[in-house]
Amino acid sequence: MGERLRLIGGWLARRAENLLVLMLGAMFAVFIVQIIFRYLLNFPIGWTHEISVLLWLWMVLFGAAFVTRETEEIRFDIIYGAVGPRLRRTMSLVTAAVLVVLYTISLPAMVDYVSFMKVERTAYLKIPFNWVYSIYLAFAVAAIARYLWLGFSALRGKAPEEFDPTKAGSGV
Repeated sequence: MGERLRLIGGWLARRAENLLVLMLGAMFAVFIVQIIFRYLLNFPIGWTHEISVLLWLWMVLFGAAFVTRETEEIRFDIIYGAVGPRLRRTMSLVTAAVLVVLYTISLPAMVDYVSFMKVERTAYLKIPFNWVYSIYLAFAVAAIARYLWLGFSALRGKAPEEFDPTKAGSGV
């Protein structure tokens, strides 16, 4: 059963990366359309800017929620790399606990805010703002799940891997 879940998880992770690539491609295409209309045709259009901003928001939060791995997150590597596995485990546990509490406390207020924003729409495309901001809810729930997992792993005695700057890469 564990191997099957790992395969399904890997497949879902690759689809999330594919979706992120599609969003980046769409944002680039809309950006090129914006340049053509503004500078070549001397006819500025606003919807391209709106789509670029919406896609950027979704790319950042979707990527942070479903694509970025724990080892790719920003941390204080000088301090983190200088300590042993036991202290790294403690740091991971404290970080996980604080973030789970903060995201959990903020979640009901964010649900209320996103629900309330259905009355507002974007300027050009008239997209309801609750659709625009709904990605934050997915991000917050994914962050809670991720840090619960990391916290329980730290409690079970698994220290996060030590960062090796000689093996740093672009995530590929």
